[in-house]
Amino acid sequence: MNWDQFAGQWKQYTGKVKERWGKLTDSDLTQIQGKRDQLVGKIQERYGITKEEAHRQLDEFLNLQQESSEHSARTSGM
Repeated sequence: MNWDQFAGQWKQYTGKVKERWGKLTDSDLTQIQGKRDQLVGKIQERYGITKEEAHRQLDEFLNLQQESSEHSARTSGM
């Protein structure tokens, strides 16, 4: 899943983001509004990790969302 797709559906994904990064608050998510750099910054701040690690975690998360979305599309077509 690319970032534009994710950002376009930000409100739908905030629950999954909170599941993955539970230290992010509702206020954080409202402030981020689907902006990648802000999300990376908040992950970095809340978890005390490097920017590179925050980017890596976010990329991994997006890949999992893509796989989940593709799986749902395949199984619903049966």
